[in-house]
Amino acid sequence: MEKNNALSRLKEMLASGKARLQPLTFSQREIWETSPVKPSDPANHICSFFEVKGPATVEQIKAAVGKVVERQEAMRTSFLPGKERPLQIIRAAGGEPAVSFRELSEEEAKPGAIEAVMAEGFFKPFDFLNGPLYRMDILQRGPEDLVLAFTVHHSVGDGWTLGAFVEDLCTAYILGLRESGMDLGKIKGIRDSLTPLAMTHSEWGAVERAQWKPEEIAKHTDFWKVRLAGSKLLWGDAGKQGDKSERLQRWVAEMSEEQADKVRDLARQLGVTVFNVLLAAFQLTLFKRTGVDDIVLGTPVANRTKTAVRETMGYFSGVVPLRGKIDPEQAFADRAKVVHEQTMDAFEHAIPFAELAAAVGEPKSADQHCVFDTRFAYQNHPMPEVSLPGISTRVRVISTGTARFDLACELTEDNGGFEVVWLHRESVVSLDEVKELNQLFHEVLTSVCEQPKISPAAMKV
Repeated sequence: MEKNNALSRLKEMLASGKARLQPLTFSQREIWETSPVKPSDPANHICSFFEVKGPATVEQIKAAVGKVVERQEAMRTSFLPGKERPLQIIRAAGGEPAVSFRELSEEEAKPGAIEAVMAEGFFKPFDFLNGPLYRMDILQRGPEDLVLAFTVHHSVGDGWTLGAFVEDLCTAYILGLRESGMDLGKIKGIRDSLTPLAMTHSEWGAVERAQWKPEEIAKHTDFWKVRLAGSKLLWGDAGKQGDKSERLQRWVAEMSEEQADKVRDLARQLGVTVFNVLLAAFQLTLFKRTGVDDIVLGTPVANRTKTAVRETMGYFSGVVPLRGKIDPEQAFADRAKVVHEQTMDAFEHAIPFAELAAAVGEPKSADQHCVFDTRFAYQNHPMPEVSLPGISTRVRVISTGTARFDLACELTEDNGGFEVVWLHRESVVSLDEVKELNQLFHEVLTSVCEQPKISPAAMKV
């Protein structure tokens, strides 16, 4: 009955122009068509929190979120089930912002306890039909001390989206203060207004569909059929064991600024990117740990080549499989250059992942990603630097959810060094094994930075 009422309301909204329907973007199709977990699974939630210390009020923050919702179409999007695939429902107005407030007790405000409180919101399911597919839980730890726990579904957001949201939220907050009569002058990192976006998420989707006609996709499919022929999942049968509702575990390590600088220096010396030095070293780490010399990893790409979408929230990112075959006698310097060339080839032939998976003939599995089970990411999404009067802020992104992959390693630039986040399914890769992998990764990087011409066989790790 409730679903029927929701559909009746939707028909009225469509007839009155208060909502419209749009096809899924290619990125959104990846969630519905190739992911080993359901779209409704918390593995598809992007979770972050903002620490705000200063005189900001709940009412001011809620009003700022409302301004962002009106600017960003993605925050007014939900989904209508369909026979083949869903349709996007895009509302003309966002309505009441999905913002809640909770004053924490002294016990709840403690570091370990507050993470559990935030997790309640992070893991709470979204209503795909009625939306919205975001929420913000404002948690008060003390006087002028707030934590904003923000969750957005991956179907309407990606890593870049968080930066766009933070910038819009801070701008909207300042605009609210100015509207109340405060003279704040020019503020670093804050725009003067929230002008309409140069390109909305659905407009980008239309451009993307026009670009990726079947004949254009066909130009690249032979490359992927050859590149992925005979490839296997890294963890093999191990990935088929265990409880598939098992939550992804998260363990965080750091790479010092000194070591990160050595990696950057090596990349310049070899004429390759930092990403490819890290990727080549990570492949060697997995080879050393597992003995597997043919490894396929998935890596995300921002997919925001158009300047017009730099401020637009939405799911733009794509996934590119990277296959590496390790020769134990090959010098790392030579290997890094090969990896660089192979990566450039892969990016040049990148197509929407849903189409790639269909092209290589890999069936969707109920418990495995259809092409790879290990993810490697080098995150450098721009997070805006803003200076709010009388307020200090700190933004952190965390990964939650059930295991979409068996193992993931994500490096993010952090104060000159790298934050190294390991995500793993405990039944496949234990925490002790993750810590061993992290140590081995560190040792491999140290070795190749000191001796770029060393081969895997000669490494004393």
